[in-house]
Amino acid sequence: MKSALTVIKEQVNYFYLVRRLSLYEIKSSNMNNYLGMLWELINPAIQISIYWFVFGFGIRNRVGEGGMDFFPWMLSGIVVWFLINQGLIEASKSIFKKIKMLSKMNFPMSVIPSYVIFSKFYPHLTLLALVMVILNAMGFTISIYYIQLPLYMIGVLALLYAISLITSTLATIVRDVQMFLQSTLRMLLYLSPILWDVSQFGEDLNWLKILMKINPFYYVVESYRTSLLGQGWYFIEEWQYTLYFVGVIAVLFIIGAALHVKFRRHFIDFL
Repeated sequence: MKSALTVIKEQVNYFYLVRRLSLYEIKSSNMNNYLGMLWELINPAIQISIYWFVFGFGIRNRVGEGGMDFFPWMLSGIVVWFLINQGLIEASKSIFKKIKMLSKMNFPMSVIPSYVIFSKFYPHLTLLALVMVILNAMGFTISIYYIQLPLYMIGVLALLYAISLITSTLATIVRDVQMFLQSTLRMLLYLSPILWDVSQFGEDLNWLKILMKINPFYYVVESYRTSLLGQGWYFIEEWQYTLYFVGVIAVLFIIGAALHVKFRRHFIDFL
């Protein structure tokens, strides 16, 4: 618990630096491209088009939950996946990539994964705004349920940071962790309710639904979808699942903080 409090204090004290470095990170990662930051929207658009074609037409012309058209159903859920995927991958290798440069600067290493995640959060906001416009054009108008989105954004950022504290520490010590993480994220794309509706399972597969809900990204995807499609107050209607989600974040953060604080003095020895 002491390590967790230490990391929280570092995030609060250096939050101004997190914002500045995150903006620098996103600019520097796109400065050599002719289209610049537009690639932060082009890449997701290409992937969404492929998933829509393959899963919306290629596999029995699928529909979303309750017979909804597949495209808005998929779009409202997949919008947060790009933040999850890119945020985790980049944050997990952030300490290993930047430690030589940043070890000479006077701020805690726990800031490194957080500013990398924030650099992925800005494009997420832009993509989310674009998705809102598309959904409104398709008949899913802006509703009062949108006001719960900031809660879910805070939740997903906290979850990503908690996980990245673990993975960035382990990836600095054991290089194979990064490859394992990438493979796991590819698997989780299909184990989260993004490309197919788990409510179509029969009662004999209820155990599989429960098993899939252990995945905290399930909660994130469904909460975003419920908000964007105006279907209800997910964090209230699924209050037990909300408590589970918060509990998972707390446990992962405590574990990640303990690992990070224990090994960060020795990170340079693993380079």
